[in-house]
Amino acid sequence: MQWFKTILLASSIATVSAATQAKQTLCVFDLVGRNGDVYALMKDYQIAAKSWGADIELRVGQNEAVLAEDFKAGKCDAVSITGMRGRQFNQFTGSLDAIGAITDLKFAVKVMQGLASPTFAKAMVNGQYEVVGVIPVGDAYLMVNDRNINTVAKAAGKKIAVLDYDDAQKIMAAQVGAQAVSSDVTNFGAKFNNGQVDIIGAPAAAFKPLELHKGLGTKGAIVNYPILQVTGNIIIRSDKFPEGFGQKSRQWVSSQLPRAFDILGKMKADIPQKYWMEIPASDKPGYQKLMREARIDLTKRG
Repeated sequence: MQWFKTILLASSIATVSAATQAKQTLCVFDLVGRNGDVYALMKDYQIAAKSWGADIELRVGQNEAVLAEDFKAGKCDAVSITGMRGRQFNQFTGSLDAIGAITDLKFAVKVMQGLASPTFAKAMVNGQYEVVGVIPVGDAYLMVNDRNINTVAKAAGKKIAVLDYDDAQKIMAAQVGAQAVSSDVTNFGAKFNNGQVDIIGAPAAAFKPLELHKGLGTKGAIVNYPILQVTGNIIIRSDKFPEGFGQKSRQWVSSQLPRAFDILGKMKADIPQKYWMEIPASDKPGYQKLMREARIDLTKRG
C-alpha cells in the first residue's frame, strides 16, 4: 500500500505543478484587432503579469459578444471587455458606465484609481469572477447626422442606436420620443455611417477606427457634452490565477491610468474642430434631467 500512496502523492504534486505552470488565456476585445490601443495595452499587461506568477496568452477578437460568451463558457480564463458588457459579471464596477453617473474623464480616472485600493477588494469579486482592472475608454458624446438636432426635443422621431444589453439607453430613447434601433459595439458605427440611424453615442476613441466622419458628413456634429463614461474591464476566473493576482493587477492598471488619460485627451484633440457643437448653457439642465430620469427609471425596474 505504501507504493500506492507514494504514486498518489506524486500524482497530486504533478497536478498542482501543472496547474501552476499552465498558461492563462486572456481574450481581448479591440475594435481594430491587433493594431488597436487596447491590444497594445494588454501586451504590456501580459509582460507585467509574469511578475505576479501568471503566464498569459492573448487572444484578440473584434466581436465583444462572442468573447464574453467564450469567457462564460470557460474558453477564456480572463477577458478584457467594455464595462457595459462586463456588468453581467460585476454590477458594482458596471455602474461606472451608467448614463450620467460620471461625466468628467478626470474625475472618472480618480474614481478608478480609488477602486484599486485593497479597501474595495471584496467588491471586485462576484462568485468565480474578479475584476482585476478598470480602464477609461473616455467620455461618450452624442453624434448626430444633422446639427439641427441640437436639443433634446429635436431628437423626437429620430433613429438612435442603442446597445441591446443596456436598458438605460432604451429608456432614454423612449423618454425623448426617439426610435431605438438595437445595436452593439460591432455595428453601431456602421449603422450611423450608412444612414440607418441618425444618432449614436460614442467616445472620441471610436471616431477614427470606426470612421465616424462618414456618418457626420457635412451636416452632422458631435455634441460637446459627455453623457457617460465608457470603461474597459479586465475580468478573470479567480481559480485560474495565482492567489493575490487580482490586487497586484488592479494596482498595476491604476498606475497606467495617467497614461491612458493622456492618450484619450489626444484622441479627442485629434478630431477636427469643425465637428464639435457646443450646446447653450440653458439646454444643459434638460440633458441632466433626461439622464437622471433614465437612471431613476432603471433603478425602479430593478
